[in-house]
Amino acid sequence: METGNTQTETQNNNTKDTTVAVIAYLTFIGLIIAFVMNNEKKDAFAAYHIKQSLGLTVCGIAVFAVGMIPVLGWLVSFFGSIFLLYLWIMGLINSINGKMKPVPVLGDKFEEWFRNV
Repeated sequence: METGNTQTETQNNNTKDTTVAVIAYLTFIGLIIAFVMNNEKKDAFAAYHIKQSLGLTVCGIAVFAVGMIPVLGWLVSFFGSIFLLYLWIMGLINSINGKMKPVPVLGDKFEEWFRNV
């Protein structure tokens, strides 16, 4: 009887961890909510995706800042936004599928930059 209960608890924890990881990718407010939800339990899976999402947010702010430069900045901002959308979709898919896989190109850097988060 206890193995079934333990299995249910594990499944509920995995569902909660996945939920926190997915919430991290849903807007900046979702990132803050996920950070607060993970603050009490400190799950490695949720923390991993919070770091990935935080990296995407920081890159998004940088792309926005570059977009303020006329002409060349607009082009860089346009293509950078498309690239960040691709990275965001890949991170969201990985979190939904329960994989601790970094987003392409920048994911390993995000782990390095936000190691202490």
